[in-house]
Formats: sequence, structure tokens, C-alpha cells
Amino acid sequence: MVLGALLEVQAGQGLPWALAAKQSAVKQSPEKPVNDTSDDVEKLIKNSDCASCHAVDRQLVGPSYSAIAQRYAGQASAEDRLAKKIKDGGAGAWGNVPMTAHSDLSNVKLKSMVRWVLAQKAANAQAQDRKTYQYKDKDGKSVTLDFPVFVEGSDQKVTKDIFKGYELYNSYCYRCHGQDVTESELAPDLKRSLKQGMNGQQFMSIAMTGREDKGMPAWAGFFSEQEIKQIYMYVKGRSLELVAVGRPPTEGE
Repeated sequence: MVLGALLEVQAGQGLPWALAAKQSAVKQSPEKPVNDTSDDVEKLIKNSDCASCHAVDRQLVGPSYSAIAQRYAGQASAEDRLAKKIKDGGAGAWGNVPMTAHSDLSNVKLKSMVRWVLAQKAANAQAQDRKTYQYKDKDGKSVTLDFPVFVEGSDQKVTKDIFKGYELYNSYCYRCHGQDVTESELAPDLKRSLKQGMNGQQFMSIAMTGREDKGMPAWAGFFSEQEIKQIYMYVKGRSLELVAVGRPPTEGE
């Protein structure tokens, strides 16, 4: 039920090397003043790992910014409490999924980020029919997905998202979960995990927060939300055996 770790993991810290290097660079850089304007603070947030787990108007791994703003609206202590929560990390306020600590962020940056979050408002919800895609698995059973596996007009060439998921998976995840989402002795079979009911939200949550007890690091800040979705799409296609083992043909080929 987990995604595998790269060999490129910083020893003893459970962080992907690229993220660890980024955080190290931040610690060594002199503190820069933060212009407390919406654009500047939003840029600061997007350049951090926040976007891996949060969005303005929808839940990803953690709550949306607008939901946080709604819960803490009018509370005088909200700014200090949330700044401390971001710095210390942990779980409890919004469920059992722990948030990564951000001890490298200064109090100035933390409070600017919190003020921006508390200013967010939920977008007006508009009922929309979400497009679905119908396929048949290897046994001829109909399956419905909320993303396309193949390009329109073809039952062989996969979409760019599926192909990107294939590339990402077989660059990183295969080390523990097996080439092309096959069985492995190091970590669970992800095809089986999805067949047993793991959905995209759960997949995202595990990938971003990791499983410390299993030796799996958090991928928040290394993979983007879109990249984890692409990996999930590929794994889902493999679990249904719509996508075969090996390099799948894709559009433009």
C-alpha cells in the first residue's frame, strides 16, 4: 500500500535528496524580507512544499486553504497557532495524516503565509458533470474511470498523462514496487492495493506523507500533485491491465 523510496534518500532523515538539498540551501541563505502582498506570499507558498498537500478550494492530502480560513475565521489566536503548527508539523487538527515540520521557515515567513491562508475564500461551487471514460478489463468487465487511458480514436496509444506516469514510476517507484508495477519482495504490489480499493485520494496521501514506519519517505516537495496523479493513472491502468508491461505507445508516435 505504499510507494517506494528512491535510492537518492538522505541518510537518516527520510527525505528525497533533492528536497534535502533544497532545505539545506534555504538554511544557509540569509533571510530575505517578505513583502506582505498577496502575489509575493502566494509565490512563497508555491515555492515551498505546501502545494503538494494543499490547494485553495479542494482537499488534497490536507485541508484546503479556504477550509482552514473558514474554521479559524475571527479567532484572535489563529495566526500564532497556525504558524506554530506549520513550524512543528504533526497531526490531529484535521485527521491522522501528519503534516511535515517546517522548522527552516522563519517566523516572518510563517506569519505572512498564515495571513495569506486566512484570507482565502472558497470559490462558488458550480455543479458540473464530470466526464467519465468507459473501458473493458481483460475479463470483459466494464470499468468507469474519471480520466482517459488512451488517446481518442485509439485503444493502443496512451495519453500523455499515462505515459508520464509510466516514466516517473519506472524512474523512481520501481526500485521497491517492481518494474512496470509488477510484484516485488521489497514493498506491496500496487496493482493489488488498487484492486482492493485504494482510491486516488488515498494514493496521493500516502505518496506525499510517506510511511515512516515502513521506511518510506514523504514525497511532498519532490513530486507535484500533478505528477502523483500521473503515477496513479499509470498504476490504475496497469491494475486493470489496460496498459501492458513495457513502454506503452503514446500520442505523436
